[in-house]
Amino acid sequence: MKKILFDKTVLSWALYDWANSAFATTVVAGFFPVFYTALSAGLTTRDAQFWFNITLAVSSILIAIAAPILGAIADLGGHRKKFLATFAMLGILMSAGLAWVGAGMWWVGLLIYGLGQIGFSGANIFYDAMIVNLSSEEDLDVVSGYGYALGYAGGGILFLVNVLMVTKPQLFGLADVSTALSLSFISVAIWWAIFTVPLLWVVKETTGQSQTTLAQTILAHATFGQSIRQGFQQLRITYHELRQLKSALLFLAGYWLYIDGVGTIYKMAVFFANRVLGLPQESLITALLLTQFVAFPAALFFGWLGKRIGPKSGILIGLIIYTLAVFYAWGWLNSAADFYKLAVAIGLVQGGVQSLSRSLFARLIPISKTAEFFGFFNMVGKFASILGPLMMAAVPVLFARSEARDSILVLVILFAAGGYILLKVNVKNGIQAARDIEYKLTPH
Repeated sequence: MKKILFDKTVLSWALYDWANSAFATTVVAGFFPVFYTALSAGLTTRDAQFWFNITLAVSSILIAIAAPILGAIADLGGHRKKFLATFAMLGILMSAGLAWVGAGMWWVGLLIYGLGQIGFSGANIFYDAMIVNLSSEEDLDVVSGYGYALGYAGGGILFLVNVLMVTKPQLFGLADVSTALSLSFISVAIWWAIFTVPLLWVVKETTGQSQTTLAQTILAHATFGQSIRQGFQQLRITYHELRQLKSALLFLAGYWLYIDGVGTIYKMAVFFANRVLGLPQESLITALLLTQFVAFPAALFFGWLGKRIGPKSGILIGLIIYTLAVFYAWGWLNSAADFYKLAVAIGLVQGGVQSLSRSLFARLIPISKTAEFFGFFNMVGKFASILGPLMMAAVPVLFARSEARDSILVLVILFAAGGYILLKVNVKNGIQAARDIEYKLTPH
């Protein structure tokens, strides 16, 4: 395991998670919601929330629809690194751009934030897909967990620095909080850019023989429009291939359900703690940092666990812990100390469930079409966090005497249903089916 973690190629790939997680922590989870509140001071709370939700929905839908198409194009030409670099650059520029958004420019802030989300999510499609180029099947779980672990550590470290900058600007020689906030956004862009370089410089993109043939005969002199049309045609082929990969298709169904529960907890935890428990902003930031740093060793542990007992078993263990955490939040969560305990529990399994899901899916798909299939994987992830909030919103409507915290119990349904479907996935048969399709794709 140590040999893998210090392998130059694996480390360079994993450092991209370290790089882009700064956007997820400092911008998405940490500062932009507060920043947007200040920008939209001239709007009513209802209007401000409406446009914020619209921005999140539109950016998610755009990348969800485009993901499989982009993956098809990238796989045909073997240009995953180029696509990753393009989307990463979009996210980097948008992160820096937030520093120049002034008071009242709420629509500009939302536009930049939405484009940043597209850059972040789009690059991840090709980052995830590259895992099969640098890891054997035996080590997929360890390598995937390594990436998530570095992501939690890197994102957490920069977020901690940014929090100190904003809360104590005088320590950094800054004039005020506004200046510190602008520099925080710029620091995300710099951090993201610097730690993306190792992947682009060191990681060599390999393509299967079938990919090379297609690229030479179809895309060598193709225009951009022709490449897109070919991508659509290839997408239709992949859709039919996915229907033949019953284990992969079944996994995606279960993944959609349980990752919806994971995403709902991530997105609703701060709101729940603030509105239901009345916890101050300082406690919420502390809990977020706690989750980040607990998740670092936990993701590494789950990578090791997946290698020992299999990724499916590791995911199921994580879902059981998530279920217990939901019951704890429902029955015993009443103070900041309780919320910190919950943050530790979530940190222990969040990265593990995500990383093992990635490594398990990588086993169930043809190696020469990983970007395309991971486009479907990310599409499912983008359409997650829909059922959970809707189900939670329905509880007080259907049950008149229910309390605010009762609604979180419906998340148990998502974890249980997703876990049940996952139990039905025959990993051994799925791996063989993927190999059979790969064999058909390769000229002999």
